[in-house]
Amino acid sequence: MLKDSKICVVLPAYNAARTLQQTYDEIPRDIVDEVILVDDHSSDETIEVAQNLGIRHIIRHESNKGYGGNQKTCYDKALELGADVVVMLHPDYQYTPKLIESMCYIIVNGVYPVVLGSRILGMGARKGGMPLYKYFFNRCLTFFQNVLMHQKLSEYHTGYRAFSAEVLRNIRYHNNSDDFVFDNQMLAQIFYAGYEIAEVTCPTKYFPDASSINFRRSTQYGLGVLWTAVQYRLQKWHLGKFKIFEKCRNK
Repeated sequence: MLKDSKICVVLPAYNAARTLQQTYDEIPRDIVDEVILVDDHSSDETIEVAQNLGIRHIIRHESNKGYGGNQKTCYDKALELGADVVVMLHPDYQYTPKLIESMCYIIVNGVYPVVLGSRILGMGARKGGMPLYKYFFNRCLTFFQNVLMHQKLSEYHTGYRAFSAEVLRNIRYHNNSDDFVFDNQMLAQIFYAGYEIAEVTCPTKYFPDASSINFRRSTQYGLGVLWTAVQYRLQKWHLGKFKIFEKCRNK
């Protein structure tokens, strides 16, 4: 609990056996009430490691549902358990769990309903080993997204996010893709619903066991990101109607 708010950390896992314990050990369990791990049909010992760590809520997909599909299960379970704040943390130890408390404080104090751990604020991305081409495309995509969506985020592509339960209930994340573009569709939905998003500086680590997608998938992701931003602008201008924005509260 944090100021009478139930905190739930969700771990969307895929072949995370080598890094899961290091990630889990740094989760501040003095404030985190529940940890949920959703295994997306891994081929390694992710489930066994999670069980040995004593993680109470472990869900295994019987077939691979994709990164977005994994998150849908994560958020459904967190809301089912009555979470007030849900933190999505990759179990590959690319992001430090030590920021969970700071991110949650922003939400439980009513300052912002969503907080992102940004690799771009400060020098975290390149210092932590982000490949130059990824950094370049991150900056380009973020620029175009900010222009199209009239926002000022430092990046839209971090995998470290904290949400109030209210936000998750007021967007239709099940309408989103099951692939990597899910993250950007969620942010577009959140902005469309009229919520503001805060960012905190987050160091990051790139190493062999950290999850990453190849250049081809990165290109596919980039095109999906741009199309999401275009959809947002067309929907705001009433020039289009897109499924991801259905029933999102639009202030």
